[in-house]
Amino acid sequence: MGLARLLDSVFKPRGAALDEEKASRTAPLIAFASGGRPVWSPRDYAALAREGYLRNPVVYRAVRMVSEAAANVPLSLFSEEEELTEHPLLRLLARPNRGQSGPDFLEALFGHLLVAGNAYVERIYVSEDADALPAELHVLRPDRVKVVPGTSGWPEAFEYQVGGKSLRLSGLGDVPQVRQLTLFHPLSDHYGCAPIEAAQVSLDIHNAAAGWNKALLDNAARPSGALVYGAGEGANLSLDQFERLKAELEEGYQGARNAGRPLLLEGGLDWRPMGLTPKDMDFIEAKREAAREIALAFGVPPMLIGIPGDNTFANYQEANRAFWRQTVLPLVRRTALSLSNWLAPAYGAPLRLEPDADAIEALSPEREALWRRVGAADFLSEDEKRAAVGYGRRAGSDEAAGKGEAAGQGDD
Repeated sequence: MGLARLLDSVFKPRGAALDEEKASRTAPLIAFASGGRPVWSPRDYAALAREGYLRNPVVYRAVRMVSEAAANVPLSLFSEEEELTEHPLLRLLARPNRGQSGPDFLEALFGHLLVAGNAYVERIYVSEDADALPAELHVLRPDRVKVVPGTSGWPEAFEYQVGGKSLRLSGLGDVPQVRQLTLFHPLSDHYGCAPIEAAQVSLDIHNAAAGWNKALLDNAARPSGALVYGAGEGANLSLDQFERLKAELEEGYQGARNAGRPLLLEGGLDWRPMGLTPKDMDFIEAKREAAREIALAFGVPPMLIGIPGDNTFANYQEANRAFWRQTVLPLVRRTALSLSNWLAPAYGAPLRLEPDADAIEALSPEREALWRRVGAADFLSEDEKRAAVGYGRRAGSDEAAGKGEAAGQGDD
């Protein structure tokens, strides 16, 4: 039913006959428009990586900031409470494989974890000897790995597909061949949720605003509007004319690619601007808000990536410390513990990897404040002060010697 018949059916008295609908478009044309349904990017790894990391500067910078910072945090190795400065595991992490250094390997690992929500590390042995130690570690692309659940529901194996070929990698045993790291996903048993997926709506808004602005600039930033036909009383458009005009508008002037393209008007046609201008829609502020939400999803203070208008932190140093404390260190700590739990059985020792926060320059003001407070505590002994700041007791100290004597007396 046409618009005229619909209005007649509403406003005419009950029982009154409706006017016949003519085959041609006889009345002046008025364009009615409403917002359509939004089109979101697919939620798969390739689409998120392409639309996010490869096309969006905020996502790119956030991922690089977190992954580079996390990859350069020094890791300390402990056996029980003793710190080990020399160990095969430390050498393996310093040179995981022939093509990557330690920071390169960890940056790829954290990058995949942030973009996909999943990261997979494969362990390689040079020898098939049961006592052989891991020789290399390799990061696998998440979109090429598929989890194969076992009968108990836990991952039994991992299927790696590339170039039309499939390779099955073990996921069971004391030292599984592949280690999967995930970010918490409330709706999946086997896969993680990436920050970029949580920020997808803001990502699409940011990209769409940029694309729309670019299209408007390419077409002299002319706004949209309505095309009205009013050549005079009784003037009509034939069906063929109407269909031709409609097809020309759809093909030549519809969509972001043709945004603002000037119209070539024929006799009797009048252009009436109806759309909102970029200033009215405030694309710049919308992009900034979307950028802030993207940075929020990655745990990066907007101030650190140059987004104006965010005064959450008093200064840059405070924002930087919050970035390290709330985003980088928790990510490094959970990843280090996961890797050490996976690799420790191969070395036959209870090994534990932990980030060395004292080596992070951004946290030096906090460390200096702690040292001042502990140094001023006269009620603490020297060894207690060392323990409070994360150091062990001094060799040959009175307390250590007293413990040794007590242990000797207990033996007697």
